[in-house]
Amino acid sequence: MKIEFQGLTKQYDAEHVVLKPMDFSDDIHTLAIIGPSGGGKSTLLRILGGLLLPTAGRVSVGGEELPMDEKALQKYRQGLGFVFQQGGLFRHLSAMENIALPLEQVHRFTRQEAVRRAEELLERFGLGADGKKKPAALSGGQQQRVAIARAVAAKPRLLLLDEPTSALDPEYTNEVLDVINELKNEGMDFVIVTHEMGFARHACEKAAFLYDGFLLEYDDSASMFAHPKTKQLDRFLGRLLEWNVSVK
Repeated sequence: MKIEFQGLTKQYDAEHVVLKPMDFSDDIHTLAIIGPSGGGKSTLLRILGGLLLPTAGRVSVGGEELPMDEKALQKYRQGLGFVFQQGGLFRHLSAMENIALPLEQVHRFTRQEAVRRAEELLERFGLGADGKKKPAALSGGQQQRVAIARAVAAKPRLLLLDEPTSALDPEYTNEVLDVINELKNEGMDFVIVTHEMGFARHACEKAAFLYDGFLLEYDDSASMFAHPKTKQLDRFLGRLLEWNVSVK
């Protein structure tokens, strides 16, 4: 998937510049965006997904230019899948309905097609017996697996994940990362904002390091982690290793 941006900037006022002007162009399959909190990672992901508009610059995903008007943005977003920190499930709907309803309302599936697709994905992600449960009756890991199933149900051209394991215990973190890795092995292109450095290094082909609104480094994941080129990345990884967070 070709991702490009030129002069990309995002600021809310003169004193709050989230993304400094940055340029990027590459074909990516799996990309991890890493860096300290407040560096602009989630903002960049939301711009790629058409959920935020840049202040300046142009953005292109898969050859499709990010539009500026809401009607065109809605169509642009339909080709993408989103997973957020807390999943964003509808609390009043069952797991099955959380997957089926967007297929009907947004992607124009028939009711029968939507239910069939939802049941297929629930079974695939180990949730076949949980389709009638509402989110409150599911574990954190189960909720995120439902959110991922919903995001991939319409077979998007690109999956965008914003720290999907940040609120999970280690056991549930691993089961969610396993699902994402399975999708990668099946050919799903994705961009993930994550603090799981082991996953970023070993499961993602490329990594981008954002720091204070700048894209400071971009490289093959293994190379970036083994040979950081900036003192900021070296210090960032060093702090993780100090607390025995494995990235090796």
